[in-house]
Amino acid sequence: MRTEKYNIEGIEVEIEIAGRSDEGIERTRTAYAFKAIREFSGMNRKQFSEWLEIPYRTMQEWELGRRVMPEYVLKLIAYKVANEKRRQC
Repeated sequence: MRTEKYNIEGIEVEIEIAGRSDEGIERTRTAYAFKAIREFSGMNRKQFSEWLEIPYRTMQEWELGRRVMPEYVLKLIAYKVANEKRRQC
């Protein structure tokens, strides 16, 4: 079982990539990253959706890997979450 670790705006993400196609890896990477960012925020999907002003259904599709968000959107969300966490400390 092969895993991949990477960092998005200071938030560590680890995904399992064994047996997946390149497209499957990208979908999985983005979905896991988005979920990790949301969990790092301490919010559930509904709270996160309202906080970001993104439709709940869209966020659900991203998190489940049914749709892939653009990389820049993922980075912007991670940046916002990381900065809010820093302010709370």
